Amino acid sequence: MYTLFLRFLRPNCLLFLLISTVSSNPPEDPIKCVTKDTDCTITNSYGTFPDRSICHAANVAYPTTEDELIAVVANATMAKRKIKVATRFSHSSPKLVCPDGRDGLLISTKYLNYIIDTDVKSMTMTVESGVTLRQIINEAARSGLALPYGPYWWGLTIGGLISTGAHGSTLWGKGSSVHDYIVRLTMVSPGQPEDGYVKIRNLDEKNNNELNAAKVSLGVLGVISKVTLKLQPMFKRSITYATKSDMDLGDEALSFGRLYEFGDITWYPAQHRAIFRADNRVSSNTSGNGLYSFIPFRATPSFALALVRVAEESEESLRNSEAKCVSAELTTATFLKTAYGLTNNGIIFTGYPVIGYQNRLQSSGTCLDSIEDALITACPWDPRITGVYFHQTTFTIGLSKVKSFIQEVQELVKLEPKALCVIEQYNGILMRYVKASSAYLGKQEDAIDFDLTYYRSKDPMTPRLHEDILEEIEQMAVFKYGGLPHWAKNRNAAFDGAIKKYKNADKFIKIKQMYDPNGLFSSEWTDQVLGLKGGLAIVKEGCALEGLCICSEDIHCAPKKGYLCRPGKVYKNARVCSRVTRA
Repeated sequence: MYTLFLRFLRPNCLLFLLISTVSSNPPEDPIKCVTKDTDCTITNSYGTFPDRSICHAANVAYPTTEDELIAVVANATMAKRKIKVATRFSHSSPKLVCPDGRDGLLISTKYLNYIIDTDVKSMTMTVESGVTLRQIINEAARSGLALPYGPYWWGLTIGGLISTGAHGSTLWGKGSSVHDYIVRLTMVSPGQPEDGYVKIRNLDEKNNNELNAAKVSLGVLGVISKVTLKLQPMFKRSITYATKSDMDLGDEALSFGRLYEFGDITWYPAQHRAIFRADNRVSSNTSGNGLYSFIPFRATPSFALALVRVAEESEESLRNSEAKCVSAELTTATFLKTAYGLTNNGIIFTGYPVIGYQNRLQSSGTCLDSIEDALITACPWDPRITGVYFHQTTFTIGLSKVKSFIQEVQELVKLEPKALCVIEQYNGILMRYVKASSAYLGKQEDAIDFDLTYYRSKDPMTPRLHEDILEEIEQMAVFKYGGLPHWAKNRNAAFDGAIKKYKNADKFIKIKQMYDPNGLFSSEWTDQVLGLKGGLAIVKEGCALEGLCICSEDIHCAPKKGYLCRPGKVYKNARVCSRVTRA
């Protein structure tokens, strides 16, 4: 999951990270219970859902086999209990894992984590749903195989990442979405009394309609038990980062994805430049043993993270845009100098191109390599320490509209030159290529995925510096340009009404009703997202500050702090929380 970006306000903090060789503290289980497995709460790996609610469940089950999983679903169905599926690291920002009320059941796939079979002849791998992306990559490599595309963060489970449509970057072949490389999938859903209250469905290309629904299911069809993936022979890649002015980015973005199989772009709008990752497949005979260990995904000294956060909060309170821009430029320069964590031999970076095997270059996340060290080090977003605390806004815009969108963002930069330094401190805007998918809730056309990460206040009633500019970009992307939300990385505002953009949404809903007619795997929140129970807009004081609504009145912002609801500067139909200086 590439978008968990750490921003380093001081170069010495980044230096601590670069020279650190210690292993980080293992992340906590997102499920916590008062007693062993009862009276539980669940959150995500960041410790907070977008609306800051606390999600409860009566108890949690940790099945270790498919038979145990089937029994758990059958018993819960017979008792008509709400059910939600949780993964080991819980990296989805929204409330996909929250059952309604306090009487629901959580099913964790933590121990459904075995590689069942790797078939070299057919180039397929069958795994349980709790297996991580890292396990898949490593096990495939042992057999001379490779998963061709995938997210850049390896701490995702296969069940979680396909359910939310996680992807890498390509317009080649079937595209970069992992779910489009599924050849078989087993789903355990509620059943009727004559079924023993449980239904096991083995899906493949023979039942395409159901498979296309199950590929990106948002967890509302049941529990994924097993997944079979189509792999490819192991290969090498050659990577070179190149810096360019963003003057012609609108045109270059359209052609770049066709030229490079794994290419992506990191855009720094306030710095008027973009970093193009020229990344193609090369012969396995090509010399090189490169390794990718993205710097913000490494173990980080907790005291350095605390210094970063304190500095960031000071800049916010003083409204110091200049300091944010200076630190953003230092961060970008350091990442470029260190090749974003690429090394030519696993130790040092000596120059481009960096050439290495697919399993060593496609994904990283060494902060999960865990020993207990009393939180001296941790993953940067670990909620147990004073570390980064952020929002994420991620949307996908069709290629035909990308140029116009980029140009309008550039117009905003001209009006507010320093505003987007707030995202450049979190490594800018990541632009990844995605292809139209057969999944009903997958990508609807060939497109570019824009990923923005930015500061979040611990106080939900405190506005952010340049909040209005980021809100305008979000609304421009989602409403003017019809952008699709990333199912695992957005605030409520991006999901409201989004289901209408999926041409096969009705087919998904029909299969949902067939699989789970009583909605046991659904919640009020998922029903709202799917358009079954109204919209997600929540009208209350400060709702716009957290993205729970789009402001229509001043009270939706922070009027006592000078933030009022105003039209956008470029996209005039936007309604954003702007700081208004009164005479």
